[in-house]
Amino acid sequence: MRIWVDADACPVVIKEILFRAAERTQIVTTLVANQFLRIPPSAYIKTIHVPSGFDVADNYIVLNMEAGDLIITADIPLAAQVVAKGGHAINPRGELYTEANIKERLSMRNLMEELRSNGVVTGGPSAFNQSDRQAFAASLDSLIAKYLRKK
Repeated sequence: MRIWVDADACPVVIKEILFRAAERTQIVTTLVANQFLRIPPSAYIKTIHVPSGFDVADNYIVLNMEAGDLIITADIPLAAQVVAKGGHAINPRGELYTEANIKERLSMRNLMEELRSNGVVTGGPSAFNQSDRQAFAASLDSLIAKYLRKK
């Protein structure tokens, strides 16, 4: 298992949790972004710099991930591709995307996008808070523990 991070919009606090997890578990964690990222020195933490452009980082992740890998993303279309390819995807708030829920999430995302494009003000997600951080850490620990038990 490898951990891939859609890092351009990933909160710093989530990256810090991932850095600690990579060191603790010795699981290679790769951050993919179209901007320079500062990471701690580690044999288990890597960055991939991709060109700017629509879905360039997402496409890189999908092309390079393998079934069983874990992808951290808030991008629902990316999560759908990951799940279809046999990977695991969680968002920075700790929500696990699965075959059972990804189609519903994708439909809701598309509906909200259509409403926004028609001028309906829909608001955005609530502010990222401590309970979101805790939920992410719990989801991450659970998925890593399952992987380590199988290994």
